[in-house]
Amino acid sequence: MTPPRIQTWLSPSCPKLDAFVPFLGKYHRPVSGRCCQTCTPRSWDGFYPKDLAPLGFRDASRLTEADTRFRGWLVRRVCGFLAAWEWEIPAESPGKLLERICSSRRVQDAASSPEPGSRGDEGSQRCCREEIRQILGEIQAPLSPLLLRLCHWLLPKLLTRVFLSVQLHRGQLEMVLQAARTPKVPLVFLCSHQSPLDGPLLSFLLLSQGVGLPRVAVSTRTSPRLRSLLQRLGGIFLPSGMAPTWSDRDEGLPGAVLDAYVQEVLRSRQPLVLFLEEPSALLRLAEPARRWLLRLLRALRDGAVPDALLVPVGIAYDVAPGGLERAGAPLGLGSCLRAAFRALRCQHRGCAQVDFSQPFSLREFVDNNLVGPILTGSPPEQLLLPTILGRGPPDVRSVGNSGPALGTEEEILVMALGLHALSDSRACSAVTAVGITAALLLHRHQEVVLLPRLMLDFSELLEQLLLRGRAVSFSGQLRVLLGHSLRLLQPLQPLQPPQASARARLGWLAGGVRHQLAGEAVGACAIRALLLEMLPILGPPSSLTRIMLSRDELLHKILELLQLLPPTLLGLQPCRPPDCHSLDILDKLILGGLLEEEEAEGERWGCDVAPRRLGQGQFLGFFTDDSDSDSEHGVPKQCYKLREPQGFPGFLLFLCRLLSPVLQTYGRAVEFLQRPPWPQPEQDCVEALLEFLAEEEDGHPDRSLALSSLQSFKDMGVLEELQTPTGPTLQLSQPFQSASNREKLAAFIQQFTQL
Repeated sequence: MTPPRIQTWLSPSCPKLDAFVPFLGKYHRPVSGRCCQTCTPRSWDGFYPKDLAPLGFRDASRLTEADTRFRGWLVRRVCGFLAAWEWEIPAESPGKLLERICSSRRVQDAASSPEPGSRGDEGSQRCCREEIRQILGEIQAPLSPLLLRLCHWLLPKLLTRVFLSVQLHRGQLEMVLQAARTPKVPLVFLCSHQSPLDGPLLSFLLLSQGVGLPRVAVSTRTSPRLRSLLQRLGGIFLPSGMAPTWSDRDEGLPGAVLDAYVQEVLRSRQPLVLFLEEPSALLRLAEPARRWLLRLLRALRDGAVPDALLVPVGIAYDVAPGGLERAGAPLGLGSCLRAAFRALRCQHRGCAQVDFSQPFSLREFVDNNLVGPILTGSPPEQLLLPTILGRGPPDVRSVGNSGPALGTEEEILVMALGLHALSDSRACSAVTAVGITAALLLHRHQEVVLLPRLMLDFSELLEQLLLRGRAVSFSGQLRVLLGHSLRLLQPLQPLQPPQASARARLGWLAGGVRHQLAGEAVGACAIRALLLEMLPILGPPSSLTRIMLSRDELLHKILELLQLLPPTLLGLQPCRPPDCHSLDILDKLILGGLLEEEEAEGERWGCDVAPRRLGQGQFLGFFTDDSDSDSEHGVPKQCYKLREPQGFPGFLLFLCRLLSPVLQTYGRAVEFLQRPPWPQPEQDCVEALLEFLAEEEDGHPDRSLALSSLQSFKDMGVLEELQTPTGPTLQLSQPFQSASNREKLAAFIQQFTQL
């Protein structure tokens, strides 16, 4: 039976876009967002209704009379105003808040530490109290109910002019509302960050849907006027007196006041919204996010709250408002108004979707702490450099004895929580129709393409995503969906070979598809590296499907690439070691129809799932023939032959090209290592690398990939970080001061990118 159509997207310039019909006649719109069953098994069964998927979506930007207590013809005309006036705004007393913060143990210890003898001096206490008041004023300001209601009444009008719809799943909303009713347990929303509009959008959604008015952590790169306005609307900021770098752990009185303030917010059960990344550096845990998460963990450890429920949030835009913001550029009130006017003048409107993942318990995550041991385990310097430099596999007895210096146990836990939440928020983000179209134009049709062919490939790629249970932010007729995407891409001339700026923009829009298929893309690049080694020996075969690939060698290649690239860049959960991810990727290649197990005549050999006894820190990629469970019994090694998925020829090459921008950036970063001077300050090194990448990419490098390449090189031991009074400094490690070793590193990366 065809499900009822709940809503349509209307646009005067295009046909109706049906939003809630089955895909391709056989799939329903998937809903993702389960918590990690490994780290939080008890949370897996909580707050997740069994009938979540059929509850459908609603357009949260359009308020109706159902959002008010009134009914009637007149109510339908002014329902937005009535709804905004009925929303509950929490009242607070600034005087009482200041008193509670001054009485905090952390604040008292920080205030008395410089001058222990002046604790009873009345004048010193008055000065200290005034300093605490000033720090608290930098963090927050008293809410303005009138300004809040006015802005939240105007914001839906702006959203309906900027977007065709802002989709919100009713089942996910019910899940969050159930979690919000848990007594004495606050909600903390951990969000990916796509646009400066994310904060106001989430604040409006949570207030209008009955969750409550949140406190939203805002970037410190804002003008004083905008900062004052956002504080009145619920925005909170890091105080200016805190240490400028994460490595400086002594944050003094500002850090203690921030600790006490976050504890007061959690005690009052106000929702807290934290952004885990910066729009200019996606898929990397931002420095401010670490500081906020540290306060969250301290509140739990100090007993301020018995627990906290964490809700990863993914936001997907067809085209993010404001586009790519310049790194380091402060955001001002005037720039926000100009961006709003530009969005209002835009002829073609896109869609947006907000996805809430399943809430999970912070205490359960901290008690299990499965990510910390992996972060402090064997670094790539021990596991990957011997392969790159040709020294053979490492001694498994020495692996795992020394890990990277990540700081104290508290800082390691902050990093573990941040990376896992970032992975969860990205995993629950929906794939957009514009993202699929951009991925096809950039990685499959790099020349002129006919529209019927593009429609066919759109359908096949959509089916591949749906078969893997990936959430998408659209539905409807294929012709209308593709037309909608091409209209939004019209300034980029999508049916012609893209120029440099267009390629950079298409690559940014296609990032959602790459993130959802990154595991299979790693496997495809590993297959290509094996073929590159075999073809000079075997010669060009009549068909690639006649080539046999060894399971052991394929796992080796997958593991090498997993150790090169960070897990957040590949959408992999950091709570699992790379050898487990390599097995998962191999399974995905088999289930996706890219590999087929070769069977001996007259016999069938099952999948090799026998347990292996590995030494401490030994990864699966480094096992030898003697440790293979099949060879122990004289059974031939498992082999696979290549296959093409039905209906999507060239899918393997498409997956390789999905990861090619990442690997090409890494390859160019190796070339950058040859440029002196070394050592140099880390920030100068980042800017110099971006300038170097801009020479080949015509001024449009990906800052996020550039930062990831430098971080990977530090983890591998290619670059060494030195702490100096002026800040961290990078220098080439001793092995890579040799040009021959840098060439080996470039060849190692190039094997995964050559066609």
